[in-house]
Amino acid sequence: MTATRLAIFPLPGAILFPGLQLPLHIFEPRYRALVAHALAKDGRIAMIQPQGARDDAPLFAIGCVGKIDDVEALDDGRYNIVLEGEARFRLLREIEVSTPYRQIEAELLSEPADEVLSSAERAAFEREARRFAAAQGYTVDWDSVERLDDVMLINGVSQIAPFDAAAKQALLEAADLRTRCELLVQLMQFFGRSDPDEDRVTLQ
Repeated sequence: MTATRLAIFPLPGAILFPGLQLPLHIFEPRYRALVAHALAKDGRIAMIQPQGARDDAPLFAIGCVGKIDDVEALDDGRYNIVLEGEARFRLLREIEVSTPYRQIEAELLSEPADEVLSSAERAAFEREARRFAAAQGYTVDWDSVERLDDVMLINGVSQIAPFDAAAKQALLEAADLRTRCELLVQLMQFFGRSDPDEDRVTLQ
């Protein structure tokens, strides 16, 4: 096992998956310093969720490292950046540092190669996704969805779906594509169910 040192952005509710993009507006001084450090080094920032609101809150075990794919440096020191997910990682330990941003040692996780769903699994997922989208009133370009490969489809929906932070963390921690797909279907069924008392969709 090889440990990698990562500078982290512990942002509640922000989940990044490998191969996907996450736009971020950076305004706090400590995270402006983090972006400046990343730009001067290898462009990488590790996204991981904290388990609370405190600055020193414990971290969840799994996150995703991203590389800055696009950056806009504003005159007042803020940044608009787009991170492209590269790899999930497992937290090993937090490092004591003098930098204003937190740093960790982590193990980068290799994803199973060429993951695919069976045609029945893909069809079942798309049926549930259509029901969920209709219940939420979302407009979806289903022709474009059908052209996505299985990994981009499942990871993409996992990242953007309107679930709570704990649900999204569970999706990120799923060991493989099939497990993530099964969990995603369960979450769409749970979060998209109707509230019988108020005749509305229940969402966190």
